[in-house]
Amino acid sequence: WALNMKDLKLLQIIGKGEFGDVMLGDYRGNKVAVKCIKNDATAQAFLAEASVMTQLRHSNLVQLLGVIVEEKSGLYIVTEYMAKVRPPPIPGTCPPVLDVCEAMEYLEANNFVHRDLAARNVLVSEDNIAKVSDFGLTKEASCTQDTGKLPVKWTAPEALREKKFSTKSDVWSFGILLWEIYSFGRVPYPRIPLKDVVPRVEKGYKMDAPDGCPAVVYEVMKKCWTLDPGHRPSFHQLREQLVHIKEKELYL
Repeated sequence: WALNMKDLKLLQIIGKGEFGDVMLGDYRGNKVAVKCIKNDATAQAFLAEASVMTQLRHSNLVQLLGVIVEEKSGLYIVTEYMAKVRPPPIPGTCPPVLDVCEAMEYLEANNFVHRDLAARNVLVSEDNIAKVSDFGLTKEASCTQDTGKLPVKWTAPEALREKKFSTKSDVWSFGILLWEIYSFGRVPYPRIPLKDVVPRVEKGYKMDAPDGCPAVVYEVMKKCWTLDPGHRPSFHQLREQLVHIKEKELYL
C-alpha cells in the first residue's frame, strides 16, 4: 500500500476538498485520482488504517490503491479514477440508495467505520453506479475545539458527545444521506441554526419527511435516527428493508 512517488505523475487539479486539492494523476500508466493533504494528525490517523483500507474491495467503494508520504509536501492518497461523476440523482431516476447501503454493509461486515458518510462523499458514475468515497478520512472531534469543522448535521449524537464512532453512528449518517437524496440535495435541518441542532436532536427532534418522500422510506430514516445506537438497524437489516421496498413499492 506504500507507493513510490517516482511512479506518480500529477497532471491537473480536478477538485478541491476539505483536506486539500484533488488531482488527476498517472500511476504506472493508469489514470488515478490523488488527494493531497497536509501531514498532520488527520494524515497520521489515516496512515494507521491505510494498510487495512487497501484490502477493502467492493464494487460500490472507491478503491484505495495506496498512499505516498513525503515529509515536505505531505500525504498523497491514491484512489481509482472515476471519469464522469455527478451528485446522487434525484428521486424518480433510481437513486443509488441500495449501492450505498451495500457498500456500507460490506464495511460493517469488515468492522470498518466510515465516520463521514454523506451525499458529498458518494460519487455516481456515468452508468449510474454509486461508489462511497473518503472512508477513514475524517477530522476527529478530539483534534479540534472548533465543532464547526465537524459535519455536525450528519454525525450521530453519541459520536459528537463521546467521540464514539461506530457502525451504528454510520447508520445515523445514512439516514441523513437518505433525507438529502429525497429532498433534492437540501442541507439537513433547514432553518435550524447549527448551534441548536444537537440540543434539539438529543431531545428527540427528527426532521420531517421531505416533500414527496414515500412514507416507507421516511420510516427507514426515522429508524436510523433512533437516539439509542443499540436500537438502530444494522446495514444488513437496512439493505433487506430497502430491497423489500424496491420490490414491493418501486420507490427506490
